[in-house]
Amino acid sequence: MTTIANHERRQMQVAGKEVLADGVVRLTLVDHDGATAPAWTPGSHVDLILDDTITRQYSLCGDPGDTTSLTVAVLREADGRGGSIFVHDKLDTGDVVAVGGPRNHFALVDADSYLFVAGGIGITPLLPMVREVEAKGTSWQMLYGGRTRASMAFADELAETHPERVRIRPQDQHGHLDLGAALDEVEPGTVVYCCGPEPLLQAIESACRERPHVTLHVERFAPKEVPAGADDGAFEVQLDRTGKAVQVAADETILDAVLREGVDADFSCREGTCGTCEVAVLGGTPDHRDSVLSEDEQAENDAMMICVSRSCTPKLILDL
Repeated sequence: MTTIANHERRQMQVAGKEVLADGVVRLTLVDHDGATAPAWTPGSHVDLILDDTITRQYSLCGDPGDTTSLTVAVLREADGRGGSIFVHDKLDTGDVVAVGGPRNHFALVDADSYLFVAGGIGITPLLPMVREVEAKGTSWQMLYGGRTRASMAFADELAETHPERVRIRPQDQHGHLDLGAALDEVEPGTVVYCCGPEPLLQAIESACRERPHVTLHVERFAPKEVPAGADDGAFEVQLDRTGKAVQVAADETILDAVLREGVDADFSCREGTCGTCEVAVLGGTPDHRDSVLSEDEQAENDAMMICVSRSCTPKLILDL
């Protein structure tokens, strides 16, 4: 079962479906009742609630100024969990789906210059960012990689519109992205935004640790691996709003424990990637295992994703 706050849900109709690249389709969604589309900012994503068992998160890649529709691009993943196959094979123009959000855990911060690094379908959240910084006249560059040129959605559009700023580097022609060279070229203070497969994110995180002159923001589509030896022991959660104490067993999540106790908690992905289940931490120290919060945000220990994260202390106090 998937639960998303009712006030965030709306029924939207597939007004358009088109092939963008090998294995990638674009969906244009409009409000089923003719209302305006929800407002959003670059970096936002929505939940597509495809049926009672399938909910998936997709980055918005259209124009935030468009009040008539929302746009997402979906990569078909044959070895995935079924969501992208549903979109590609079963979802048609005219169909109505429930949409949750938008929510933004990958917001564009102000900076004097930017480097955008995309891997495959990771281009989607970066497109609205590029449009915004270009409109402001801010300095930016993009490094965009993928398996082949034919598989890289929006590559032709970007190369034609911004030939001096965008470097298209399909792997079958250029190998892996040269992240070190790209980072060494940017000015001190540059903010780096990266989205793509996990090996790319790990590589750029490693490269940026060695280059303190840049600040990195990443967005993951898949959950991080839990470190070997992580403590999965039992602990207690105190619900601040009621004072109730809930025991979290070693083999269950905080989310499962509070749902078992009848607590009304929002959730969606159950893997720490969407941010729906974020809860404020009022006491104790979380064991962060999500892929949403940055390292700095996790270090503040004032919020956590209860679908995957656990506790470093015997007790947590949560705003529930």
